[in-house]
This record gives sequence, C-alpha cells and structure tokens, in this order.
Amino acid sequence: MDMTWAPADIAFRDEVRAFLDEKLTPELRSAGRSATSVYADHEASMAWQAILHERGWAAPAWPVEHGGCDWTQTQHYIFSRESVLAGAPALSPMGIRMVSHAIIAYGTQEQKDFFLPGILSGDVFFCQGYSEPESGSDLASLSMSAVADGDDLVCTGSKIWTTHAAEANWIFCLVRTSRSGRKQQGITFLLIDMNSPGISVSPLVMSSGEQIQAQVFFDDVRVPKANVLGAIDDGWTVAKYLLVFERGGGAFAPALQVMTENLAAEAADVTGPGGGALIDDPLFAARLAEARIRAKVLEVLEYRALAAIAVGDNPGPLSSMLKILGTELSQRITELTLEAAGPRGRVYQPHATAPGGPIAQYTPPTDGYLSGERWQAVAPLHYLNDRAGSIYAGSNEIQRNILAKGALGL
Repeated sequence: MDMTWAPADIAFRDEVRAFLDEKLTPELRSAGRSATSVYADHEASMAWQAILHERGWAAPAWPVEHGGCDWTQTQHYIFSRESVLAGAPALSPMGIRMVSHAIIAYGTQEQKDFFLPGILSGDVFFCQGYSEPESGSDLASLSMSAVADGDDLVCTGSKIWTTHAAEANWIFCLVRTSRSGRKQQGITFLLIDMNSPGISVSPLVMSSGEQIQAQVFFDDVRVPKANVLGAIDDGWTVAKYLLVFERGGGAFAPALQVMTENLAAEAADVTGPGGGALIDDPLFAARLAEARIRAKVLEVLEYRALAAIAVGDNPGPLSSMLKILGTELSQRITELTLEAAGPRGRVYQPHATAPGGPIAQYTPPTDGYLSGERWQAVAPLHYLNDRAGSIYAGSNEIQRNILAKGALGL
C-alpha cells in the first residue's frame, strides 16, 4: 500500500484548503471547534451546507447526475480530512449521507425529483425513525404499526432517540405492515411528513442538558402509499442498504488527531499533580501518547480501507473495526480532556459551547462570564455525549460479533 498522495491528489488538497480558508468564517470555525457532540449547532450546520451547495460540494458522494462530485475515493477522503482539520461544522447526516442513498437506489422518479434537490438545498431536512422504546439493537422487533386504508397507510406508535426531530420536516421510518413470517419480514420503509396531523414530538433531555433527541408519537397518522420507499413489507432490504452509509462515509482519524493535539496544547497550560505542567506528568503523558499512537494506527487502517475501495474491493469487516476503534478512542480522549480540564471542567457552562440542540432549563450569565477557558466548558458536555458513540450505528458488541464471524470465522 502506497501511503503517499499522487500529485493530482496534492493539487486537489490545496484546492480544498483554499476553499476552506476563504469560506469558513470565524463564526463557522468556532461552531465546529466548540461542538459538544457529532452534531454541530443546527444554524451553523445549515449555513455551511448552503455554502457547500453553492460550490457543488454539499453531497460529493452522490452520483453526479443527482448533484454529486466525480471524485476518486482518495479525493473524498481528502475532502473529509481537510474539512475536519479546518474546523468546519458537521452536516446533519440523516439526509445527505443516509436516506438520500436509499432514495437514489430504491425511490421512484417522483420521489427522487422531490426529495433529492430539497435535501441538497436544506429545504428538506430528515430525521431517522428507527429505534422504539422496546426495540433498539434488535431493530427487527419494532412494533409501530402501519395499516393499509385505501391509498394510505395509517401509522400508530412511537419512535425514540430521534435526533433533530424538532428541526426536521421529514422523517424516514421503519414501520410494521405485517406480522406474518420472520420478524424481518413485514417491515416497510416509509417517508413521513413531520407536519402530518397526529404527530407530536417530546424532547429528551440528555445527561449533557442538551435536547438533541426526542421521542416522536404517531396517533393514526395517514401517510400516502406513494411515500413507501421500495416495496411494502420489504423495508428491511432498504434498511440494510442504508446501514452501510450510516456506518461509513467519513474519516475518524483526522478528528481524533485534532483532539489529541488540542489536548496536548491544553495540558501544557494547566497544572499537574506534581505542580508542573500536566503534559509533563509521566502518567498523563503516557496515556496521551497511547491515544496519539492509536489515532495514527486508525489512520493507517482508514488508508487500508481506502486502498481496498479504490480497486473495487469491499473493506468487509474492516468497517466494523474502524467503528469500534474510532468510537472507543474518542471516548478515551474525552476522558483525558475532562481530566485535564480539572475543577473548571466540572462547571456547567453550555453558553460557552456550540451544542447540537437547545439547552434545557439553563439561564446563561447576563455578562457571559466563563470560568476557565472555552475548552474547559466544552469538555464535560463532549464527554457525556461521547458515551453514546459505542452504541449508535450498531453497538460495538454487534460490530465485534461481525468481526468474529467475518474475520475469525467463529
């Protein structure tokens, strides 16, 4: 595997850097670097999407005929990496990186014509309706019903842990249309207008105090059968296809490398247990070094996956390995950052961050007072939000089972 960039790739990298330098305002960079989870501040994220859309780079992984870019896999990786390094706010993945690919693969021409341009412009903003109070990792056990009535499906039930349900105007749902056969059968993939009568949203307050997620209730909600993606009772096929895009499509290593370097700089400015700089404490320095090494290893593994894709191969179980290593290393780095933040990291100061959703029952100080540095305010919220990283997009236990079967033959 050749780990050096070709001249054309270096030229592309320089083009991306120039674009980011020109278009990323200080406010957008601040929103990206002060994010407390994988979800950026909603307004900043949508503003950045509009800028990318104007350039034609909002959805580079889409087919060119639908607004994507004719980039190589290496160029996709470079764009993702440089965006993270520059501090660009993340775009919400549910539309651009997830359901759009299912619409392209399984949608009717009418569905493509309506949804794809709206997703690009931001006029159509999706949330994901998968998990239910009694159906999480065992998603096929879902029970939200959709009963046929003429040209409609009448939906009753609820979805939970629905990110950005309060901001979204559309939701893609898995619903139960039949109870015969295996539990994976009788599931339908449905696109539902969030403004439909009978839908209500109840925000969930996370341990960080943020209201990024919600429970969504459906009370006899009528949805046209024309909004079914794929075939009725065959939604599991669409969901499995979409899952490939939910777990991939980005680069873990650049963000983690930025986190470790920021942590090193921050640890140099705080006092350690011996009275000197924390960065000079042997125990802390060893743990930071381990995190840096693991981030570098992860980068090499991402290059391996990239090399496989570039020649038409499927990275296979390597995708599960990347998900495990990336999320668990991120959790480790946020633990070290919270330790470095010290007592000031225990102060609840969300007004100094760029959270991914509203903060519940919090009144910021009128003078904007901040105890410590901004990174010390971000640290506890980022730590709390990162606990979910090993659960979402397929829990790491499930990923280990995939590795055991696919890589070890167990």
